Amino acid sequence: MAEQINVNEFKPGVTFLKDNDVFIVLESSHSKSGRGQAHVKCKVKNLFTSTVNSITFTGGTKVEKAFVQKKKMQFLYVDNGNAIFMDNESFEQIEIEVRKLEEELQYIIEGSESMIMSYEGRIIGIEIAKNVELEVTETADAVKGDTVNNATKKATLETGIEIDVPQFIGLGQKIIVNTTTGKYSGKA
Repeated sequence: MAEQINVNEFKPGVTFLKDNDVFIVLESSHSKSGRGQAHVKCKVKNLFTSTVNSITFTGGTKVEKAFVQKKKMQFLYVDNGNAIFMDNESFEQIEIEVRKLEEELQYIIEGSESMIMSYEGRIIGIEIAKNVELEVTETADAVKGDTVNNATKKATLETGIEIDVPQFIGLGQKIIVNTTTGKYSGKA
């Protein structure tokens, strides 16, 4: 019998099987109301379809653990709707459909490394660092005197993503972005 994992032990990054699909836990929270059964509510991503859903389990439920293999590869470029990655040891290149990586591609630049995830020989996605360093390519000048209440402004980063940054961040500066929240984390 395959290895089982208790849903009470869910934390971000745990992979499991449900209805012949592989899911990765993005967030999980436990709740208990009155004399009723405890529940575990999870935000999960289906690694086959790339959809994000919420699933609620009864506390103590066991699910089958999914053994996902991870291999570090370098992101090269996007071509004809596919993201191209290369193994730095064997120089083998693989292609992953861009539609499966829309969220992740906002945070990776050409030449950066990511973990390619596969399940039973089938590539199912990539795992990126929790914090990434990106350069500001477009932003407005700071508004003088607007520093009282943590004022922010919009900034476009080198990958094309637009986020809110503090007023003191200028063009060409490198910043750290949290890939889980999509928010500014600090100066690089």
